[in-house]
Amino acid sequence: MTTNLLPVNSILNPRDLGGIVGLNGRKIKTHRLIRTGTLIRMSDEDIQFLKNYGLTTIIDLRSKSERKDHPDPQIEGVKNISLPLSEEEGTLGGIQDLSREDDLYHHDPHSAFKMMCDHYKDHVVKAHDQNTVRQVLSILAEKEKGATIFHCTEGKDRTGFVVLFVLYILGVDLEVIRQDYLASNSILSAYRAERDKKFENAGENLTFRSNMRILSSASDSFFDTILLTIEEQYHDMDAYLKNVLDVTPELRDRLRKLYLEER
Repeated sequence: MTTNLLPVNSILNPRDLGGIVGLNGRKIKTHRLIRTGTLIRMSDEDIQFLKNYGLTTIIDLRSKSERKDHPDPQIEGVKNISLPLSEEEGTLGGIQDLSREDDLYHHDPHSAFKMMCDHYKDHVVKAHDQNTVRQVLSILAEKEKGATIFHCTEGKDRTGFVVLFVLYILGVDLEVIRQDYLASNSILSAYRAERDKKFENAGENLTFRSNMRILSSASDSFFDTILLTIEEQYHDMDAYLKNVLDVTPELRDRLRKLYLEER
């Protein structure tokens, strides 16, 4: 699978989903669906690049507290929409979370892994999280043209969760979706190394740093947690889309018409 990284330096994990092969060999259109991490350090050059690229909408999946502390840029001609994926405030690995889980992170090297699995499961089963995905799909179905960014902090977990359903509806094979999700590991490698060095220089022990690496990593286990939870509680992905996310044949076909190239 080819990863379509955008040539921007001030945005974390910036990818155009265009070029990924979907239904019947039809590729996803470029300049339409963009997944990223935080936008808070966007340079003027990168803002101009995205405007020229066709950006019209930014969907922010972060919590209210994250958005308040680090708001997205207001770009002329671009609509900002806040749709927190989770009802919980903050982000795993954020200051609030580190304070709350400090003891576990310093003494249990598996605490972050277990917590992440729980969060991925919550995204599948919690009504708030389900409703956020419904709203994202509804917004995308109304976008006749232009590019939409959906993002969280690292562009990995919350963004990856939403992207899973968008790509699946567009007919992308689940293994390709998995590889797109896992691509965050290589893309964020320098970011993660720098983050770990800061913790090391601050005197944090190896157990803590191990947990922090988990919080900044994509994992097959996390991806499988989504699939297993759906299978165990909702039968399969198609049933989940139909009965939980309210994806009708009309919505499915609409999204495919808007975001897949013609053969």
